[in-house]
Amino acid sequence: MSSAPAAHRAVREIAGARFGWATIDNPARLNALSGALCRALAEAVAALGADPGIRAVVVAGAGGRAFAGGADIGEMAGLDPASATAFIGSLRGACAAIRAAPVPVVARISGYCLGGGLEIAAACDFRIADESAVFGMPEARLGVPSVIDAALLPDLIGWGRARMMVYTGETIGAREALEWGLIERLAPPGALDAALERALAGIAACDPGAVRAQKALIREWERLPRDRAAEAGIPVFAKAFAGPEPRRRMRAFLDRRRKPRPPGADRR
Repeated sequence: MSSAPAAHRAVREIAGARFGWATIDNPARLNALSGALCRALAEAVAALGADPGIRAVVVAGAGGRAFAGGADIGEMAGLDPASATAFIGSLRGACAAIRAAPVPVVARISGYCLGGGLEIAAACDFRIADESAVFGMPEARLGVPSVIDAALLPDLIGWGRARMMVYTGETIGAREALEWGLIERLAPPGALDAALERALAGIAACDPGAVRAQKALIREWERLPRDRAAEAGIPVFAKAFAGPEPRRRMRAFLDRRRKPRPPGADRR
């Protein structure tokens, strides 16, 4: 990794499948998110998502001390209304690129995940953290409200908890974040990558076309009323049978069920 703030992208193979990594790389400042770094992150996620062979994208922070410690306060301290619009637009662009990715995007969280960093994490499809993770929305303590993808927090943790986070700026630890539903999995010390790889292996076991169709459908579910969201899945389900993969996988499943079990296999 370079010493200059950047968002690096890489491709790794896990469980026989290819996964993209977009790494926020500004560890000397707890991966603080400058406008330029947000734009680089958006570009990295978009480029990885555009690769048809990528099964999912992982967003991570470099250095181990932070996923992202928030927006760059040094840059924000010099903003006026016009430059503030451009600055927050760059963070919004990074969140939008994550939500628009055609494959699942997973947040790998270790250390501080604050402010804009928590908004980046909230934009991901799900979040896996270790016990060092600390979450908070401290913007009001710096004289500005929490905005853009902080709007996702009520759906994740409920209105009362979201209000408490943005009104007080208080932080919570990883175990509380798990109880609240802010993260989906909590890894024990030293096991974050193992927990992440188990989740990615689950994605690798699924049909890539089905996962991409599911990601698009979930975006529809988010914006449509419940009845229309239910109806929206019917043509997506039917379209899946235009190709051979559902029949191939279902035949394989049925063949496994028909295969004779060895004597005593059901005994415990």
